Amino acid sequence: MAFMPCLVRTRGGGGGELIRLGHPLLDAYLELVVARARWNTVLAAAFDLKVFFSVIGKDPVDVVTADVLEFIRAQRVPRHGATVVRIEDGERGLSARTIKRRLATIAGLYEYLLVRGDTAVSGNPVPRGLAMRRPRQRSVRSVPLIRAPRTLPRVIDPDEADAFIGALRTHRDRAMVEAMLFGGLRRCEVLGLNLVDVRPGERRLFIAEGKGGHQRIIPVSTRFFTTLAAYLEAERPLTSATDRLFVVLKGRRRGQPLSPAGLDEIVAGARKRAGLERLTCHQLRHTCFTRLREAGMALEAIQAQAGHRSIESTRSYLHLADDWLAGEYRRASEAIDAQAPGGS
Repeated sequence: MAFMPCLVRTRGGGGGELIRLGHPLLDAYLELVVARARWNTVLAAAFDLKVFFSVIGKDPVDVVTADVLEFIRAQRVPRHGATVVRIEDGERGLSARTIKRRLATIAGLYEYLLVRGDTAVSGNPVPRGLAMRRPRQRSVRSVPLIRAPRTLPRVIDPDEADAFIGALRTHRDRAMVEAMLFGGLRRCEVLGLNLVDVRPGERRLFIAEGKGGHQRIIPVSTRFFTTLAAYLEAERPLTSATDRLFVVLKGRRRGQPLSPAGLDEIVAGARKRAGLERLTCHQLRHTCFTRLREAGMALEAIQAQAGHRSIESTRSYLHLADDWLAGEYRRASEAIDAQAPGGS
């Protein structure tokens, strides 16, 4: 049976926002995602499902593995001409990461439908991988459907950081940037800070709304707290009724919580004034952890500061810290030289 999704955002009975795709099974799955994930994750899942079923044009219970493989092929159709290839992952269409994320969303939907047990779905149409056997080998190994490249995070150098901070126009803006650059906070964590989360006597922040709902308490540079104090004393409206730390300073929304779009606009404006080609909030976070690692901070401590659930996510900063690899290579090389004939 044919099905064409229509993404609609509405207000729920409790005042919260609801998102619908026009199919009871998809809408029920999105309700589950709402209960366990942030709103941005909900929007991404809804959009991924909309794209998939718009391409396939089938009812969810009729989808088979061949449809998923066709969807992958459609996502890889060149967007900018057949001769244009993305250097990062070799894809001509969407990035490998985007395709892989969409497949994960689809797989999650069908795992949910299988757990429900009240639909005609008898298996997950998204294969875990492709079974392959090398010549003269009995064992069969699974190869991922999509190979996403593991690239290093982008960071900015100290001169660029100074130029960027110098281009910011208010203490509020500098405090938000310094929270990311010196404390490694995510954009959503900066905007999610409340007044009670600030612990100036301890020089620490309580992150109540971390990624995945995880909380942590982290130290932040004295420089941040000095800038924050100037913002609270001279700029934050006394009439503001919100508990959010960072609020709008001008206009009809004065005193209301600053939005993600508002922070992005601040960062983009300062980047242009500083003459930088590219800079994002997440680059500031990556820069923070790279500098901490270069200064000798233990990897486990960086993991705690970053709020990473797996230390594998933190290991990338080993490769970004120039001194670490050079030092490890130098020590190993000297040990090898010392064992060589004639070595001193």
